[in-house]
Amino acid sequence: MGLTGVLRVVVMACTLAGTWFLLQMYLNTSWKSISLRSWFGSSVLADPSASHAQPQTPRNKCGNVKSCPQNHFAFKIISGAANVVGPSLCFDDNLIMSSVKNNIGRGLNFALMNGTTGQLIKTDNYDMYSGDVKHLVAFLKTIQDGTLVLAASYDDPATKMNDEARTLLTNLGSTYAATLHYWDNWVFLGEKDREDKSPFEKLLQLNKETDRELKLPVALKMEGCIPQKMK
Repeated sequence: MGLTGVLRVVVMACTLAGTWFLLQMYLNTSWKSISLRSWFGSSVLADPSASHAQPQTPRNKCGNVKSCPQNHFAFKIISGAANVVGPSLCFDDNLIMSSVKNNIGRGLNFALMNGTTGQLIKTDNYDMYSGDVKHLVAFLKTIQDGTLVLAASYDDPATKMNDEARTLLTNLGSTYAATLHYWDNWVFLGEKDREDKSPFEKLLQLNKETDRELKLPVALKMEGCIPQKMK
């Protein structure tokens, strides 16, 4: 074999050795990549920022700030704001009355709920500016023992109010029914023939001489948890 032949063999041997070396490096690198992905998990390698995502805050019933314990019903009652915005009543995460549901009216708005099951019994509203108070009195007299009564004012809650109606509302546990006046804002949750005063009541009394001129739409909001009645 001449010198030329020897050089050809040497060059071929070097080419094969270089190819083998590069192939080994590629195989080793690929194996390392697969091993790292298997070890740390594909989701971590794919999106390093995923671990920093903030968990979503769970929504409480009726959108309340606090959740209710077991065997309690969540509620939220918002009065009307002057004669501009209507009231809304939510019970156990169900919107019972609102402008959207088209079942509210000027005066006093009521929702009767079963204190054991949380089911809706009836909704109604009574015009206390130009209506007849006898209809409110008749309604209050039909409420059965143990029924939860949600109430919210809208515009005028008291112009046509009489002593009988005030007494019936007081018997539901109201503290402020006896002094409710024109243009007051009132929200309340009571119960038929309650022996003590309800802790769920708010009243905002506006001065009819000054606030009537301002006509500021102010609403009252009350939310909380009321224990479920056991059979």
